[in-house]
Amino acid sequence: MLMQPIGQILADPLSLRSGLYEMTSRLELPHLERWAIDRTTRVCLSSHEKSGAIPVPVLSANNPFDNCTATNLTTDNATLAYHIVCPGRGAAKAHAIYALAPDKFAGRVAMVMGAKNMTMTEVLHARRIGDCEPVARSSATRF
Repeated sequence: MLMQPIGQILADPLSLRSGLYEMTSRLELPHLERWAIDRTTRVCLSSHEKSGAIPVPVLSANNPFDNCTATNLTTDNATLAYHIVCPGRGAAKAHAIYALAPDKFAGRVAMVMGAKNMTMTEVLHARRIGDCEPVARSSATRF
């Protein structure tokens, strides 16, 4: 028999919390996985973003997703998933899926680089290391 505790019950205990995250990303190209290099950076994530904002940024260098939006955003149990759609014909697109845990998450972003039909995957592991610092003193990237 499953029993719930009495008191306040959080609507989604495994949601993506705002804060400063240390993220390790790796860009994998088909058949070149062993040559991928891990890159670690600190990113400030905010849950108070505008509608259509990408919840977790694509960190790979030279990616075309700066002016793109998140669509079909779903959260189910401990999973966050969404599509990244860019404006224009033949534009880049992606599908992101993350497994959420308290103060950390891990996932993959499968990308197709527009009309080129070039595919790649960004693999990401992140852990929350605290609250975001004020903009003037912060060395973290804000998204």
